[in-house]
Amino acid sequence: MPLVVPPFRHLRPRLTADTLAAFILVSAGQFGLPATLRADSGNSVVAGRGLWMAVAITFVIACALILFVILPLRIKAAKREAARSKDLAEHLEYERNLAQQELLRRLEEERELVKEKMQFESQLTEFEKYASLAQLALGAAHEINNPLLGILSHLELEWKDANEEQRSEIEQCIEGARRISSAVRGLLDYARPGPLKLSQVNLPRLVGDTLKFVEHQPLFRPIHLQNCVPHDLPSISADANQLSQILMNLLLNAAQATPPGGAITVLAEKVRFAELIELRVCDTGCGVLPDILPHIFEPFFTTKRGKGTGLGLSITQNYVRSHGGDIHVESIPGSGTTVRVTLPVQQAHQPEPVSEEVIA
Repeated sequence: MPLVVPPFRHLRPRLTADTLAAFILVSAGQFGLPATLRADSGNSVVAGRGLWMAVAITFVIACALILFVILPLRIKAAKREAARSKDLAEHLEYERNLAQQELLRRLEEERELVKEKMQFESQLTEFEKYASLAQLALGAAHEINNPLLGILSHLELEWKDANEEQRSEIEQCIEGARRISSAVRGLLDYARPGPLKLSQVNLPRLVGDTLKFVEHQPLFRPIHLQNCVPHDLPSISADANQLSQILMNLLLNAAQATPPGGAITVLAEKVRFAELIELRVCDTGCGVLPDILPHIFEPFFTTKRGKGTGLGLSITQNYVRSHGGDIHVESIPGSGTTVRVTLPVQQAHQPEPVSEEVIA
């Protein structure tokens, strides 16, 4: 007879020896125990053996159920949980990396802003200094120039009527007055450069004419001059007089820094992918020390005591900037200096000159 479970849920069956024996007998019948064992179920010894057999079989079934059903399910659940944890960790790490990158980007932007602010403040200070100097230069030039012309005229008249000894002294005075006049003229050129008189300038021809002019000067005679400017460069829109003055100033500076037997080379080329011409003046002179290099464009700054006013490169920089160009100096102490001047082929916001080519 099968074991009947009472239909009442509130009644709990008591686990007695008879019910346990009946369950064991049913289990033994289900798992195919010997008929003799089932027939003699009333015997206590046989019943005990059947009980242990049923317990063993139930244990084996429970173990198999755990091993083949429950355990794989738990393993799969654990793997899914581990995968979710891994995905969550990777997502958190990704968000952390994004946050770090954003922080680094903002820090870099802040550093760039601080750097630009410092550059703007430095440029503003420089412009204010130059503006004050320009006002001072204009006032001083007008106050000095007129009396100086009278002094020179008087010295030249005195020189005609003087003897040899007196002429030597007067010539020294005239030379000093001319140096003052040159300094005043440099101040005027620096403080108030004239408007550009644009024309189409053939740069190779201008460089050639300038080198021919200076090669016979005493300062340039012991120096080897090289013209490496190609003849197929396009003509540029520029003020020929200012461009000639730029080249002359650079050549003079290079010659003063180059010992006898050295070389000065002038090169030029069109900048690739841009409507610009780069002019380079290279020398094999003594070079410029790193602590001096940032100050070479400052007015009145000079390392040649008693041999210059310190306005040559300042005026050159003004002329280059008035053309919308730029100037840079690269120097290695003991090896030489290279000055790079970049000029536009056509002046911005200016109509193309219609005048004929002008060569200074």
